[in-house]
Formats: sequence, C-alpha cells, structure tokens
Amino acid sequence: MSDEKREPPATPDFAKDARGLVPAIVQDARTGEVLMLAWQNAEALEATRASGEATFFSRSRNEIWRKGATSGNVQRVKAAALDCDLDAVLLQVEPAGPACHTGERSCFHKPLEGFATTREPLRGLVEVERTIAERRGSAPEGSYVGKLFGDETKRHKKVGEEATELVVASLRGRREEIVAEAADLVFHALVLLRSHDLGLAEVAAELERRIGAPRRE
Repeated sequence: MSDEKREPPATPDFAKDARGLVPAIVQDARTGEVLMLAWQNAEALEATRASGEATFFSRSRNEIWRKGATSGNVQRVKAAALDCDLDAVLLQVEPAGPACHTGERSCFHKPLEGFATTREPLRGLVEVERTIAERRGSAPEGSYVGKLFGDETKRHKKVGEEATELVVASLRGRREEIVAEAADLVFHALVLLRSHDLGLAEVAAELERRIGAPRRE
C-alpha cells in the first residue's frame, strides 16, 4: 500500500447566494420522502462529508449546526447530489428520528389549501419492514410475527396460502379484496425475506438490475 496521503475531494463550485449558501433538500433514502429544507455553505458540506451526518448553516444564528446534535435525531447521509445548475444539494439520509422540531417526521406536514395532501406510498411499506425486523429480535408475547419467525413451516405455508388467495381475489375482480390479499402476501413475503436477512433493498436492487438487463422471453 502507498504511504502517500490522498487529497480530499474538491468542494463543488456552487452557484451560491451572496452569503455563500445553497439550499439543501433532505430526503429519506429508503422511502423517498422529503424531510426538510436547510442551508449549506462549503464548510457545512465538508463537515457533512467528514462526519457522515447532515450538517447545515443556520442563517438566524450565523453558525454551523449538525442535525440531531441536541435532540439525537441525527441524519446519516447515504448519498448526495447537486442539481443541474449547481445551486441546490440533495442529501439522501437515514433518519434516527423526526426531522421537524415539532416532532413530525417531515417538516412538510402542513396541507396547502387547494391542493391534495402529499403522500409517500412507500413509507408504510418501509415502516412495516422496520417493525418486522424489530420483532424478529424481541417480539412481545403473543406476537404473530414472533410466531412466524419461530416456525419455518408456517412461514412458508402462509406465503403459499396468501398467493393463492390473491389469485382467487383477482379472478373475482373485486378491487378491495385484491388489495387486501396483496397486502397479506407482501407482509408475509417481508417476514420470509427478513428470516434470510433480506429485505426491500435487495428486492429493489434486483428489479433495477432487471430493468437494465436484456429482456428474457
């Protein structure tokens, strides 16, 4: 191995405002949910890169601050990107708690009159997966998920049963029934995946791979 010191990555030449700031959009890396909007300068960006935790510049206090430094609701940065005009940063994070100082998960929780309420379709799925993972290690007494993890035969049997029930519901053509049976199948599939230390991330990666792969007849 070489003893030469590697140069740190160069700081992007931002199209910043007069104070040297650019807006930083923070997004949940797993669900795609927009959590908050803050501001960064070159120092805040470098602090983020060095620590791996979202760090910003406070325009009111005129100082650098790290998200969660006092609340514990840190945001581990999984990826980052600049927009095409180099005047905004996107941080994809793994949040340890609510992003908003009000205790809400996202700062964008106030409906705007005249518009539909924003929805994050994947949020519920991710929350279910997270709960399943937690129950695997310490399921409360009488937990259905705990029983599934404790009985391999039952785990496999339930996936087969739910798949069959979904087919039957589809043949009947009743939308609510189809959705309900699909939810049952997805739930039990998530339990089965977790029993192999797998989850949505691996399934999504496989689907992305297939999109880029030649079509198989």
